[in-house]
Amino acid sequence: MTKGFIYSIAVASLALAGSAIAAPVAPDDVKFNDDFEVKASLTGQAGDPAAGRAAFADRKKGNCLACHAATDLKDQLFHGEVGPSLDGVADRYSADQLRAIIIDSKQVFGEQTVMPGFYSMHVGINVDEKFAGKTILSAQEVEDVVAYLTTLKEQ
Repeated sequence: MTKGFIYSIAVASLALAGSAIAAPVAPDDVKFNDDFEVKASLTGQAGDPAAGRAAFADRKKGNCLACHAATDLKDQLFHGEVGPSLDGVADRYSADQLRAIIIDSKQVFGEQTVMPGFYSMHVGINVDEKFAGKTILSAQEVEDVVAYLTTLKEQ
C-alpha cells in the first residue's frame, strides 16, 4: 500500500467519525427522574426556537394551539382554552420539566390529563393504523418545542 492510499483511508475515517451523529433516544428509552424531569436532550442537539414555534402552531404537528393560548402566536386563529395559557411558561417550568411534559404529560400530571404524549408510544386505544407505532413529534421537534417554550417568559 502506498502512503497516499493509507492517508486517504485515514482522512475518510476521520471524516466519517466526525460526522457521526448519535441516534435519538427512543420513546420507550426516555428516562424521567423523580422530579418529573427529563434532563437529557433526546437528540444531543440544541433545539431551534423558530422551528419549535412552527411545530407548536402547526395543526398537523403539535397542534398545541388547539388547547393552549399563547400571546406570541396571536396572529394564529383559534387558541384553545382546555389547557393553561403558555404565556410565562418558561418562568413556571425548567427546560427539563417542559421536555418531560411534552414527551409524555401523563408521566408528569397523571392519567387524567387530556394532553397527549407527543413522544410516547402509549397513546391510548383505537389509534388509526397510519399513526400506530409512531410518535406525534420527532425527537428533534420535541427539542425545538422545548427551545421555543423557554422563550415564553412573563412580559
